[in-house]
Amino acid sequence: MGAIFRRHSKGSKGRRRSHYKLKTPTIVVDPQTGEFTLPHRVTPNSGYYKGQLVLEKKNKETK
Repeated sequence: MGAIFRRHSKGSKGRRRSHYKLKTPTIVVDPQTGEFTLPHRVTPNSGYYKGQLVLEKKNKETK
């Protein structure tokens, strides 16, 4: 393990950390429900992907 030779300044530390930031996720509007969702994913509420029904909802039967 190396020993610290010189102290790093606050500006140097800030410049190094300037790229450590969160990226905002891309959000699209689902045309069937009008809700916001992530792109290229089947919406769990409607079950549609690219305008086609891919996932059917399960109906809960009451006893």
